[in-house]
Amino acid sequence: MTFAPASAINGVLASIPSPSVSYFDIGPLRIHFYALCIIAGIIVATLLTNHRLTKRGAEPWVVIDIALIAVPLAIIFARVYHVLTHWSFYFGPGRDPLSALYIWEGGIAIYGALIGGAIGALLGCRWTGIKFWSFADALAPGLIIAQAMGRLGNYFNHELFGLPTTLPWGLQIESTNPAFPAGLAPGTLFHPTFLYEMIWNLLGAAVLLWVGNRLRLQWGRLFGLYLIWYSAGRIVWESIRIDPSDVFLGLRTNVWAAIFGVIVGVIIMIVQKRRHPGFEASPYRLGREWRGSGAVQSQDTPDYVDVSEPPTDDSAADVTSAEPAPAAAR
Repeated sequence: MTFAPASAINGVLASIPSPSVSYFDIGPLRIHFYALCIIAGIIVATLLTNHRLTKRGAEPWVVIDIALIAVPLAIIFARVYHVLTHWSFYFGPGRDPLSALYIWEGGIAIYGALIGGAIGALLGCRWTGIKFWSFADALAPGLIIAQAMGRLGNYFNHELFGLPTTLPWGLQIESTNPAFPAGLAPGTLFHPTFLYEMIWNLLGAAVLLWVGNRLRLQWGRLFGLYLIWYSAGRIVWESIRIDPSDVFLGLRTNVWAAIFGVIVGVIIMIVQKRRHPGFEASPYRLGREWRGSGAVQSQDTPDYVDVSEPPTDDSAADVTSAEPAPAAAR
């Protein structure tokens, strides 16, 4: 599939062309750029979260243990949330229900991912002994960067663009695209909402890192700030998007989800500030701290049983005689 080249005015790029390809083949395997963007985002978020948790005193790469549960649940819930809020896309006359499983074609909802990821993180944190809110704060900057990278995948899929525009950075969308609004002339440009959200998210990552270090936001308050920042921007971008969506009380469902995200973020920041006015001493729950020496602490496990022979009188005497003499006798 090919697209018209971007027009230029006085040598300046006057619009953003859509990518000419959205996938490539390696033998029988088809690789979608959308999937690569999602995977790359997960890797970046994992690396940054590991760095931030390790600085707090957590075991290096304990984030992998948590991610093994959180990431699959996040992806599953993200898809389920999208399908439930776009039910008519997949079920009904003329629809293919199996397409609800075609996640590589696009269609995952970040708020569904947050719900599934939170459930998985809770389970993973209980498994590893990491405090949930410590993990959430460490994750926040990497998460919003991953979301920015995921939006690049929407660009490759030619989806989730906004209202028509005459601005120089308007996005070119082929008129044969099923999402191209009926009645508009071919060559109409659209707001690149994917780009707006990418910029907003990357700016948010910088804010989270700076504010988190400056104010030492802990006990989940940095994650609360993430929810406020991301959701506030999402309210705006969702309001100018034109892709089909269920509408409730005059607003798209994702706008309502974003409003709820802002409210939840504010509640987290207020409640956690009142409950925990001080700083966290450790990212671990009490009694689950990491030793850090690399030695196996098998004695600390509930299954440990000491099966060694009890000391004899002779061995006790040997130990006593091996002790250094008091300073006064030297």
